[in-house]
This record gives sequence, structure tokens and C-alpha cells, in this order.
Amino acid sequence: MSGVLEILQPGIGTTVQDSGRAGHRHHGLPLSGWLDAPLAQAANALLGNALNAAVLEMRGVGTVLRVKRGPVRVALAGRIGAQRVREDGARTPLPAWQTATLHEGETLQLGSADSGCAYLAVAGGIDLPPAFGSRASYWRAGLPGVLGRAFQPGDMLPCGETACGDAREWRCPPWEPEPDPVRVMPGPQDDHFTPAALASFFAQDWQATPAQDRMGMRLQGEALAHIRAAAADIVSDGVTPGVIQVPANGQPIVLLADGQTVGGYPKIATVITADLPRLAHLRPGTRVRFAPVTAEQARQALQDQHTRWQQWRAGRGAFLPPGHIDEAALYGDNLISGMLATHPGEDSP
Repeated sequence: MSGVLEILQPGIGTTVQDSGRAGHRHHGLPLSGWLDAPLAQAANALLGNALNAAVLEMRGVGTVLRVKRGPVRVALAGRIGAQRVREDGARTPLPAWQTATLHEGETLQLGSADSGCAYLAVAGGIDLPPAFGSRASYWRAGLPGVLGRAFQPGDMLPCGETACGDAREWRCPPWEPEPDPVRVMPGPQDDHFTPAALASFFAQDWQATPAQDRMGMRLQGEALAHIRAAAADIVSDGVTPGVIQVPANGQPIVLLADGQTVGGYPKIATVITADLPRLAHLRPGTRVRFAPVTAEQARQALQDQHTRWQQWRAGRGAFLPPGHIDEAALYGDNLISGMLATHPGEDSP
């Protein structure tokens, strides 16, 4: 069956995201998609969804949803709290890292994403019409989520088809990123900076500023000097999520999922794929340090992350919510040492 969620309050910074629209950068379209892929995929994995199913990405506060048609099974991933409000007004917490089934008329009030980014998945995925192969919101180009714009009260989020006959819910331990410095590969224009600037880039802690969105974030620290004034500009060339540009003021800009496809500032380094999700959690005022790695080390880091994520996924376990009895398990188990009847002709224990 398929459910529908109604947006009562849009909140701040909540968008529909999936794995993004790869293959369209030559049209000037950024990749978009979720900022923290392992975290978003964890929300989907809890529900047994396809890992690339569309989810809600939450970067602020205040989103409130109501089940217009239900039931709808949901899962939260990240450091976020939520309240489930029943039709009679009764409130119960809805913890992250486990599934829950919301019924028609119930309301879900989402709290703040304490680490800067969290995800809400629904069984079957959010089933909005895709554009260029993706349901990811990219408002600058008027592309989905809902009509290519920010959410408004009364917008509807249809859920994909899913079988909902199993009363069991699922839970996993939290998925946490590695706490090491963010790893980068130097360049491709690191030769535009003085040796002292290159040393300073890796030696200091950079502070995330309030100037950040899904397109990128500005960092603040000791200014990085270019080898000469003219070296602060280059002929525009291709950029990708994770590149760290340094304009004439010497303060780095890190591009994120909605980053443009070309840029004219020299790039001192590029964040490796395995560590790019960590940038989604750099709230204003938090600090980050960078460490250089080789291409081979970057590939190994991605493989290590994949292995660790699969190990996390294997920890998914089922449980019954209060008030439910697993009748299938009762009938499937031999509870009385073989006294439940065997088939004719079989030996009795």
C-alpha cells in the first residue's frame, strides 16, 4: 500500500534528496543529492528500501508532517529528535535509528538536526516525479522535490508502494563517521600558493562560518597567500563537490552537492569521497582540520568506509513494538518440546 504525508510546517532547510542526477554536468546541472550519502542510505536500509530511494534531508528545525493517508512506516537517521502526536493529542518520542509505523491522522514533529544534517526515510521512498533521472531538490534550477520550489504548508509527499503486513519494526546502532581530520588530495592548482600557505592550510584549524548552504561553505582562518596577485584567478574549469577554492582574500570555499560545475578560483585541494559527508555536519563555529593523502589512500578509505557500512547494516535487528504479539513466530516455533503435531508418518520425538 502507499501512504501520503502532508506538510503542515515546512521548517528550515528541509529538502527531498536522493543519490543525485549524475551525467548532466555538461548541461550545467550540478550533481545535487544528499550531503551525507552513508547516513541517508542508513535511513533507507532500516526500512528495507532501495538505497537510492528519495528521503527528506533536514538541516534546520521546525518541519511538521501529518499522515494524510496511512499507514506510513518511517525511519530517522542522524542526531535528531522527533515527537509522534496521535489524534487524541498524546505525544510520544520517536527515536532515531529505528523504524516506526505512523497511522492516518497522526502527526510527526521533527526537532533540530543537532549535528547539522539528518534524514527521514519512508517505506517505499518519497515518490515525487523525477527530473533528469532524480527526485533531488535543486531550487536554483526549479527542479524537484515539490514543483521545483521550497516546501509550503499543504504540499503532499506521496510514498512508494510497499508491503506492510509485518508488524515488526527494525533498529540499528547509530552510524557515526570517523573522527579523524578530513582527508584531501592536494591540487589541482596547489602550485598557485606559496609554500608557507600550503603548510598553513594543513597546520591550522579552520572555522566553519554561517555563510554555508547546500552549494558550499566558507571557512575562516589565517589567510592563504597566492604566489602573486594574478594567481588568485584562473581560466574557469570544471569543479566538483569537495573542491576547495581559495579566492583573493585567502579564505577557502568548499563546494558541496549543489556546487556549480565550473569555477575560476584556484583549487588548493579536494576532499576525498569518503570524507565529503563529514562536511554536512560542520555547523557555524565548528572547526575542521585537513590532512593530505594520495589517490591510492583515497580509494582505500572509500573501500574501508563501504566495508564498515556493510558491517553496520548487518546489525539491523527486528523487534515488536509494545502491545504486539508475533503470532508467526509463536506458530513457527516448537514450544512444547515437539508436542505440536508432526505430519503423518514422521517420527515423534
